Amino acid sequence: MASQGHNTPPHAPEPIDYSAELNITSNKLLRVIWLALGFIFTALGIIGAFLPVMPTTVFLLIAAYFFARSSPRFYNQLLNNQQFGPLIRDWRAGHGIPLRAKILAISMIVISITSSILIVTLTTIKLLLAVIGVSVSTYLITRPTKSSA
Repeated sequence: MASQGHNTPPHAPEPIDYSAELNITSNKLLRVIWLALGFIFTALGIIGAFLPVMPTTVFLLIAAYFFARSSPRFYNQLLNNQQFGPLIRDWRAGHGIPLRAKILAISMIVISITSSILIVTLTTIKLLLAVIGVSVSTYLITRPTKSSA
């Protein structure tokens, strides 16, 4: 008779408890406001993962700030998230942005901004799009690049 396997994911990392980093406010109203802001900035970070002109890491760092003052549960979930946790942890540790992420982000910015400039008819909007594209690309280029090790 064959043994039956368990339905557990292979090599699921054990979550780390980051509660020692928290500074939860005792003011209940402020805690609710900060929790709501944490969710808003998390949503913006998720949207930024798909839209090239919106940053991801910046919004997630802001979300982590608000969760650190309002919710141990959501702070830990954010920092332990497989997609977004490493971005936050690497940034806080000064490791920078992976080269692949920089290249992908800048490529998407060039494609989307160029497409938009070709579609838009107003010169001021074209200039605004160009300034945004150059600014975000410059910001990404000037951030430290995470070494592959």
